[in-house]
Parts: sequence; structure tokens; C-alpha cells
Amino acid sequence: MLDVTLSKKVAYQILSHFDKSYRWFTRITRGAQSRFEQGQWKEIQLASKERITIYEQSLSDAVADVYHLTEVHKKNDEFWQDLKKVFARQLEGHPQFELAETFYNSVIGRLFKHRKIDNSMMFVLPSRCFLPGQDRDKVIHSFDTTTTVREMYVSIFKIYRYGIPFEDYERDMQNLEEALRKRLTTQQLASVHTVELLKPTFFRGKSAYLIGRICMPEETLPFVISLQRSDEHTLFVDALLTDRSDLSVIFGFARSYFMADTQNPAEVAAFLQELLPNKKHFELYMALGHYKHGKTVFYRNFLDHMDTTDDHFEAAPGIRGLVMMVFHLPSYGVVFKIIKDEFAESKKITREHVKDCYRLVKMSDRVGRMADTHEYVNFRFPLSRIDPLLIEELKETCASSLEFTDDELVIKHLYIERKMTPLNLYLQQEEDEDKVRSALNELGLCIKQIAMANIFPGDMLHKNFGITRHGRVIFYDYDEICLMNERHFRALPKTDDPYAMDMLSVGPSDVFPEQFEHFIVGKRKLKDILKSLHGDLMTPEYWHEVQVKCARGDIQHFTPYNANVRFNRGADSNPK
Repeated sequence: MLDVTLSKKVAYQILSHFDKSYRWFTRITRGAQSRFEQGQWKEIQLASKERITIYEQSLSDAVADVYHLTEVHKKNDEFWQDLKKVFARQLEGHPQFELAETFYNSVIGRLFKHRKIDNSMMFVLPSRCFLPGQDRDKVIHSFDTTTTVREMYVSIFKIYRYGIPFEDYERDMQNLEEALRKRLTTQQLASVHTVELLKPTFFRGKSAYLIGRICMPEETLPFVISLQRSDEHTLFVDALLTDRSDLSVIFGFARSYFMADTQNPAEVAAFLQELLPNKKHFELYMALGHYKHGKTVFYRNFLDHMDTTDDHFEAAPGIRGLVMMVFHLPSYGVVFKIIKDEFAESKKITREHVKDCYRLVKMSDRVGRMADTHEYVNFRFPLSRIDPLLIEELKETCASSLEFTDDELVIKHLYIERKMTPLNLYLQQEEDEDKVRSALNELGLCIKQIAMANIFPGDMLHKNFGITRHGRVIFYDYDEICLMNERHFRALPKTDDPYAMDMLSVGPSDVFPEQFEHFIVGKRKLKDILKSLHGDLMTPEYWHEVQVKCARGDIQHFTPYNANVRFNRGADSNPK
């Protein structure tokens, strides 16, 4: 009887801490509209960082409470199994039950150092099946399509209202109407029976998005209105997006999390999944800022994939890294990265430094150019599915991170990252010269945009970049990154003395951009193309200019969709 009462107390406390955490999360998210309207760009970045830290703080408080209530390690498995059942009953009708289950898992994981990953004690599998659509009316607005296109847009902006005036309301309504008429045939337009928009506005950086769909008998198209704020404190419509590829890039894995206020995240994620069927469900939760639950959904997806495949884990293709050992399952779309026990002599860094670099990226605006990574501890792999050559290589490079049982390999600490084609392999294999040139242009843009986000990439060898199926180049090797003010960009001495470089005094933070051309890409032809497109990267003056902007606190905005779909705002206010 005492244990039953204790179980109820512990379960109640865990759920109370989750609810408090979600209220905190919601408060920060709701502030996004005001920050956007007021152009508080620095505050937007600070709010994003604060929201990421909420989970760990709330988890620590919950774990402390559990220790206060019970002698954790004196309780047998039956107590923890009963506790899960009590907690599950508390979640009846809870609007964020799936997030609460993940929070519960985190508490149990922290108590037992992730050694008891067992569905009898944790929600390795969800406690119930969520049926999309049951709360659909709570998360969408539907608009009348029996009227004119113009009247539909007017009704949209009667519901979605902002605290700043339009820069030019008539122009924006005209742009939106013309864009829709241009993208749909007369027959398609006449067949539209529903236009639905998610109730929350999706805020990120200097943009806001209304996200929904146009429903026709034969097809459904995304319907996304992109909003921005002008320097004159007015609102303007920047684009209408109806292409899934544009929406997919907006929800890309290299972008910061959205601020989208909802009390029904499962229904919002389900609606987004219908718009983006090629996105994994865990990616959509992460895009909403629920990155911890995204990790839970990923793990469930991973287990399902393992049950339906039989290929083996093996070393990832490409040049071996000096800091990370990287492997993958060929049939699965992620890579697993483990910090090596020892680094090459050229790497003057520590294991903790590498972890700090990955944390810095997590907390930074990734501007669509730095892959999101997810940290796991005590991740389990079946030994029967691991290539023996990989096991030997892991033992040679990462022994301190490994633990073997009779049938499993437990990796004590690893990162999981979206799989991409390494840029060096892509450039070796691609024969289309236009695609090669586009990839090299993307590489230069990637480096520049990361720098403008106040991150110096450090090791810019093209093997440290990947290319997505959309042709975007993404950076994914973080062990040498730092803030822009932590590097001293210098010019090489101009002299005929062949020994001048030998005599040059070089400090640990010195960087010589003129040498970049020698190592970013290898082949002379590729170097020449990169220099023709982004020759300024190879000058100290370029990097000094970026440092000045970062020191001044300038916040850059890089539009995630193609510039040719942006609306013309007139002669005096063309899109940047």
C-alpha cells in the first residue's frame, strides 16, 4: 500500500515538472510574434537558446524531486513497472501526452544512467496510438473557397493579424492573387474545395510563415505564405510557396527550430507529415523545437527499421576523419559519429572541446548550413548486424566508448546526424559541369553564411561538407569551429624571399585566407571555379569585414527558398 501511494506521488511530481516545463516552453514561443513585430533580432536568438535549455533544467528538477521522495536504488523493478502504469493513467486526455512520455523516459534514464531501456519500465513504445485528425479542428483554420481568390486572402488576414501595418496591403493582396492564378490552371482553381492553414504562425529568424494546403479532388498542394518585416517597421508578403521542395527546404535539418505556439503538437506534426510525406516524423517534431521527443521518435523509427531490414552497419563512405569515427547502416538515412580516443598530432584539441563545439552549433542559428546533431548515451546495437571489420576499427579507434554484452554493442556516447553525400565524393563522381559549378557555388555560399552567423568553420576541407538531394551544401564537421572573434585573419608577407614563410611568426589563432585555395578543394580545375565564384573568401579583407559585422551584432537573414519566387516590392524596396 505504501508503494502504491508513493508511486502516485512520484508520478504526479514527474508530470508536474513536465507541465511546468511546457508552460515555460509555451511562454517563450508565444513571445515570438512580439519579437518579430518589433524587429528584436538579437532577442530572437537569445529566446531560441533559452528554449533549448528548458528541458535539461526541468529534468534536473524532476530527478531531484524523485530522489527526495524515494530511495531510488532500493526499489525493485516491480516498483518502476508500476510507476510507469500509474504515470500512463495520469496522461488520459493530456494534450501533450507523447511529450510527457518522453520526459518520463528522460527521468528514468537519468536515474539509471540509461541502463534500463526496457518497455516495461519506460515508454520505449508509445502507450497509445495517436489517431491524426481527432483534434484537427484545434490546430487548423479552414477558409471559404466559394468566393473569389481575393476575398479568400482578405479573410485569411482578418484571422492572422499582427501588431504592425502592412507596407502595402493592396500590392501584397495583388501579388498573392496573381501568384495563385499563375500556379493553378483555371480548372484546378475551380476545383479547390478547401484551403486549410495551421493556426500557429511559424516564426524563425526574420521570417514568419502561414503554413497549410490547397485541397482539390485529385491533388493537394502546400500553401505557404511567407511574411517578413521591413526596416520601416511594416509587414510585407515575401512569397507564396506551393512547391513541396520549397517547403521541404524550409523544414530542413540544417535550420533552427521554429517558434509555433500550439497545445496540440501531435496534431500539428501529423498535419505537417501529410504536407511533407518524405520527411520523417521525428524531423517534424524537432523542427517544432521538441528535439528531445524527436530523439524518442527517431529511436522508435530506428527499432522499426531494424526489424524490417537485414543489412549490416559498416564504416561510412569517404575519407576517415581525424577526430570522429563515422559509420552507417546503408539502408538508413543517418550516420553515427563517435569521438575517437586519440586524435592525430595535427589536432590540438581535447574530447571535451569537441563536445563544446557540438553544443555551440546546437545553440547557434544554423542558417540552413550546419547539420543538426543529436547526442545519445548508451545507444545499443545488435552485434549480429555489425560488420566484423567495423567492430575491429571501432576497437582500434574508440575503445573507451564501447561496451560489449553477449549480443549487443553499447556505445556510451555518440552523435546521430542526417546522412548526406560527402562533397568530395560528389565532385569526384559528378560529370555534369553545371552541377559541379553549382555545388562549388553552394560550397562558397555555405562557408560565407556560416561566417555571417558568427561561426568560423575552421577545417574547410570539402570532405567536411555534404550535399543534399536538393543540391544544398551543408557543413557537418564541427571539431575546429569557433566564434569569429577568436581568429586573427592575416595576409601572407609579400616578398621575394623564399624563406619568408619559414621566418613568419604564427600564433595559434592566426589564419591566412590566401592559403584556403590550396586545401578547400583539391583539383586545379575545381580551385579555379571556386576562386572565380568566391575569390573574396581567399582574402583577409573579406574575413575582417565579416568580423566587424559580427562584432556589431548584425543579424543576417538568408531566405530558404529560391529568390525567383519572391515578390517584387517596387523600385524602392526590391528584395534583398
